[in-house]
Amino acid sequence: MNLEHFLKSEAPGWMDDKGLDADIVLSTRIRLARNLEGYRYPLSFTEQEAKQIDGVVSQAVLNINNDKRIFSHFTIKEMPLLQRQVLVEKHLISPLLAKKEKSASVLLSSDETISVMINEEDHLRIQCLLPGLQLLETYELANKLDSHLEKQLPYAFNESFGYLTCCPTNVGTGLRASVMMHLPALTMSKQIKAVTQMLARFGMVVRGIYGEGSENLGNVYQISNQVTLGKSEEEIIDDLQNIVVQIIQSERGAREALLKKSKVVLEDRFNRSLGTLRYARVMTSEEAAACLSNVRLGVDVGIINDVPLSVLNECMILIQPGFVQQYAGTTLQPAERDIFRAKLLREKLNVNRQSSMEKGEEKYDV
Repeated sequence: MNLEHFLKSEAPGWMDDKGLDADIVLSTRIRLARNLEGYRYPLSFTEQEAKQIDGVVSQAVLNINNDKRIFSHFTIKEMPLLQRQVLVEKHLISPLLAKKEKSASVLLSSDETISVMINEEDHLRIQCLLPGLQLLETYELANKLDSHLEKQLPYAFNESFGYLTCCPTNVGTGLRASVMMHLPALTMSKQIKAVTQMLARFGMVVRGIYGEGSENLGNVYQISNQVTLGKSEEEIIDDLQNIVVQIIQSERGAREALLKKSKVVLEDRFNRSLGTLRYARVMTSEEAAACLSNVRLGVDVGIINDVPLSVLNECMILIQPGFVQQYAGTTLQPAERDIFRAKLLREKLNVNRQSSMEKGEEKYDV
């Protein structure tokens, strides 16, 4: 497949609104860090070594192509910066890979559920993404690909320490499991700080929507494990699963409490946000994310009935700076992006509204 297939604005498969606990859990991600024996790590290798690793790993992945999941290979240096940014915004590559100047590449599965990043922080990183809460299923998908590659590639492995990685915090299993969660009620009720502190005690970490170093946007958080050494993959998955289930229960409890305490205030908040998205002429990404978060919560609790989650998922991708400029077909200054972003949101949400009205689905309270 060509790169244009992966640059389209439609929400990727991992944002399917039919996943388990999709009202709170947007997606599940498994990432496995691996290196090849006999090569220096990306921090210190030469351009020639980088090219050798890229060739060896790419061929190994392409060797396992099948009819169900076809991989396409793309070289990072050959991509314009805007296209790299779009792939980051769709979570198909990491921000670090997007900045690489030496030979680095990515192999993407046709359904966008699997990325193999080459010469990022490690020689290769296998990333698998599925919608909703599917930790075991996502791990099995990543592990299957990892097992295929391990038969072809000489992984750097130590009997005492496990898989060897560039950063010591990834040594051992090399496994980072994470769940992307929408937690507006815990945020609004100011309980999110206590949740973060609780997670730290259990060896978990809370990050922003794009992982390490990124900020919370639209009340979306990534919950992931910090420990990769001294625990098996199964233990890491089980621990995170148990924690996430507790957070889901806490978020649902917080939503019920907010509705019980101030339903009319929430109805006003949700509908004001929807009105802003449908009629505003200028919109920053932060404001757009906040409004989308409010509307999503309104849909989840049954107050807003005429906006499908699939449309909100697409808008979450659409509001990002890279996508806004891709739609515009040119590089835009921040103020220009804010105007064009508002235009895109008006079009998406009002087209959907018109469709609902034509079908007789839109209801009004009198």
